[in-house]
Amino acid sequence: MRGEDVTEPKGQEAGSPAPVQGGGARVEARGLTRRFGPLVAVDDLSLTIAPGEALGLLGANGAGKTTFIRLVTGVLLPSGGDVLVDGHSPVRAPAEVCKRLGFVAETSRIYPDLRVRSFLRFAGGARDLAGAELERAVDATIERFHLEEVAKRWVGQLSKGYQQRVSLAQGFLHDPPLMIVDEPTSGLDPLQQEEVRAVLRELRGERTLILCTHDLSEARDLTERAAVLHRGRLVAHGPTSEVLGGADSLALFRGEAE
Repeated sequence: MRGEDVTEPKGQEAGSPAPVQGGGARVEARGLTRRFGPLVAVDDLSLTIAPGEALGLLGANGAGKTTFIRLVTGVLLPSGGDVLVDGHSPVRAPAEVCKRLGFVAETSRIYPDLRVRSFLRFAGGARDLAGAELERAVDATIERFHLEEVAKRWVGQLSKGYQQRVSLAQGFLHDPPLMIVDEPTSGLDPLQQEEVRAVLRELRGERTLILCTHDLSEARDLTERAAVLHRGRLVAHGPTSEVLGGADSLALFRGEAE
């Protein structure tokens, strides 16, 4: 593939994580475009992410990854085209999309002066959880993210790895079928990176995952399909092992995929 054509390999290559059938939300982008003045940040992008699929969203800085995520989450309005989550538009039905969506930004806000359990209660309340339902969600999330040992500790006293685990946990208190995670291991040491990846491996099979990362090894480890953006356009899409298995994976980031 050359230029801005899209590679769409056939089938599922051995060695890739297997997609989960039946779980998670479906995401569809149809001619999705976002302009900032003369700059086209996302350019006529069409992409379908199947329920239960783990997709690596890849590309160099400025490729359009963050803009695409903001369009899916409803933070930005499209200049053209549409994006749907289980058939719901974040523009026309934001509440329906919000119920289905868990989002963890690269620089998610956590409150260092709260204890972990209190912070999760606060985050759950912001998602309209209350009473016994909130307590059940907090308990289940603490167990799911292996936070039992630090549940009573101040967030600000935790290691970076544990803080990132807490950040991930607050995004999924309401058990959403779609999770979007932006650079989850950025700034962590190798041990902390592996701890966070282990949590994501456990979650991956339960829902649809969009993983935005610069780390190609992370994409290979955690996703079964990959989409590569370059200057706002989709330049490669298919099984991760095929998209990143070429002679020069870095060429994809320069828009030079074959």
